[in-house]
Amino acid sequence: MLWIFSLLFVIIQYKIDMRPLNKVRIEWSPRFAYAIGLIATDGNLSIDGHHMSFTSKDLELVETFKSCLDIKNKTCKKTRGGETEKKYFHVQFGDVIFYKFLLAIGLTPHKSKTIGALDIPDKYFIDFLRGCIDGDGSIKTFKHPESKNLQLRVNICSASKNFLEWIKMTNEPFGVRGYLKNGKRVYALEYAMADSINLLNRIYYKDFPASLHRKFMRGKKYLRT
Repeated sequence: MLWIFSLLFVIIQYKIDMRPLNKVRIEWSPRFAYAIGLIATDGNLSIDGHHMSFTSKDLELVETFKSCLDIKNKTCKKTRGGETEKKYFHVQFGDVIFYKFLLAIGLTPHKSKTIGALDIPDKYFIDFLRGCIDGDGSIKTFKHPESKNLQLRVNICSASKNFLEWIKMTNEPFGVRGYLKNGKRVYALEYAMADSINLLNRIYYKDFPASLHRKFMRGKKYLRT
């Protein structure tokens, strides 16, 4: 038993960090790319160099995020933006290697206004984009004020214009053309009716692996298959 106490003494004396370096398996897949999209929109990288978190109003989305990365950390509730009611679901986890991976693909602490183009493999961009829409986008329908015809809009919001311009340009070769709208605090990349339908048919391909159910149900009626 003496060696155990000696080891503990060395760890405490020299402040050796015994946290596991890697929890997340870093391997590109549709589910992994979807989780990266969630981090890019509603995630956060701590300035401490090893902690990350994800926050959402939807408990389902937080649990899906955890499942995609195979992390078991506890989900808790928190406030946001000066509010007093704890109505947001939140998970935080530490992983030095995954943190460095996120830095390598272009994510940073305090990324809201600085995020730009990310290093996402072309093969998995659509899954990443579905994560972005589920994280900080919307799929909405409304009646045109004059014609009364039902309209569809898909959009993604961000405080970074560069990030939305990158997504816009990446989608254009596939015949999906959006336009940027300036808001007071954030920008919105929005797609009109025909482009929204094309976009939904791209992100909700056959047997896609993960999504926020309520948003998928809004778009389901516009799918061709």
